[in-house]
Formats: sequence, C-alpha cells, structure tokens
Amino acid sequence: MRDEIETFRASKVQPLGVNPAGVDSHASYAAKLGLPFPLLSDPDRALAAAYHALKPDGRGIQRTVYGIRRDGTIAFAARGSPLPDDVVAALAG
Repeated sequence: MRDEIETFRASKVQPLGVNPAGVDSHASYAAKLGLPFPLLSDPDRALAAAYHALKPDGRGIQRTVYGIRRDGTIAFAARGSPLPDDVVAALAG
C-alpha cells in the first residue's frame, strides 16, 4: 500500500494497516517505513480474528486485504498482496 498510495488517493480510498504490536511501537515503525496511512494496533488480535486473518496457530497474522465501502459492506477480500488496482476497482463497482 505504501508504494501505491497514489492509486488509492486518486480514487479517494483511505488505506489502513492493522498490526498486533502495541501503539507505542507503531509510531517508530510507521516512521521507519514511511507509511503514508494510519497503522492501527490490534494487540489482542480481535480484529485479525474477526476478519479471518489469523494463522492456524491463532497467534500469527496472515497478510489479508479487505476493501470496505463507506456503508460497511465488504467489496474485496484476498490473502497476500493483491494489486491496488483490483482493490480500488472492487470498491468502485
């Protein structure tokens, strides 16, 4: 998402990242990587569990991308690193 942020911005899509690390570590991590989007903290992995992003061990996180419309409907879901154009297209449809 970081490297393709302009694709999202051009379509008025706000990416968010979710990570199980604590809030305190996020600021330095986001700065180090130059993340141009908010990074949310999910230390108890509740969000990861709700969106089926936990690995079978129940602790690790699988990279999972969701595109959620403003009305709350899920327009896109995929594991891994899908193409930003695919996410944006699903949200526009």
